[in-house]
Amino acid sequence: MTQLSITLPSYAAEPPGDWEHLFDVARAADVTGVDRVVLSDHVVLGENLEEYGRPEIGGAAGGRQPTGPDGLWLEPLTTLSVIAGTTSTVRLGTNIIVAALRRPVVLAKATSTLDVLSRGRLDLGVGAGWQRAEYEAAGLPFEGRGKLLDHTLDVVRTLWREQRASYSSEHLTFEHIHQMPKPVQPGGVPIWVSGTLHSAVLRRIARFGSGWIPWGPDAADPAAVGRMREGVAALGRDPSDLQVVGTLPTVVSPAGTVDVPATVDAIGPLVEAGYTDLRGKVPLPAAGQAAVEDVLGPLVTAFRQAVGR
Repeated sequence: MTQLSITLPSYAAEPPGDWEHLFDVARAADVTGVDRVVLSDHVVLGENLEEYGRPEIGGAAGGRQPTGPDGLWLEPLTTLSVIAGTTSTVRLGTNIIVAALRRPVVLAKATSTLDVLSRGRLDLGVGAGWQRAEYEAAGLPFEGRGKLLDHTLDVVRTLWREQRASYSSEHLTFEHIHQMPKPVQPGGVPIWVSGTLHSAVLRRIARFGSGWIPWGPDAADPAAVGRMREGVAALGRDPSDLQVVGTLPTVVSPAGTVDVPATVDAIGPLVEAGYTDLRGKVPLPAAGQAAVEDVLGPLVTAFRQAVGR
């Protein structure tokens, strides 16, 4: 089933006064039938933000951060916890969270709690990140951050799944640990792995992934979906159940409103390429929940018709 996700405005270049617009969007998404809302993550920002445009350290070629170092970024799990209490059906996702910056045992507890309180609506999109300053501020090495991410996911999944958990690695050892409650979703919270395809990312998808969030040049290359599935299959994982995030280009009219027919025209080729979760940054009015519903409602209806739902 092809799904529609939208990005929440969880950061701001300047103080917004309040964050009610974020909650208006989340509630409107819930009411109109958007499948998933997602938001992003920065724990801290350094001052070398031009590094975001360097692919060799995990950035995106030509990319620019949407705020300066004093931009306001809400912590994603805290924010989703508030959203969970004001919505009922829309799924709640991170796109992405820099998971290795959190102690694994605390991340496991926070995500289990949120999954329980949201009645099984959490999706955990994870990535290694690109910013050295965040790792330094957390007292963690920037080099080897991919291995730290794998370690974090391994510990988190162990605590999600095992009633009487034990674990041993070069970073951490514990025995007979009980962490309750467990996530509502069988096997734990679905993990969506972000990254450009290379051996470590393919292993991470095969080992932990419920889905893949393409990054860098792969995000703009539909052929990358097939390469991912082939690579994962070569590692012994059946790729048929893996979800794949694609970007839904939102066409905006000269008046600044969403051109729904033109936007929906792009869906067919994306579905044919193998994308299963189409995510769009939709321009939405900051005029209350009802005004947001007026924009999202027709888009959701047209989207579902286009994908046969």
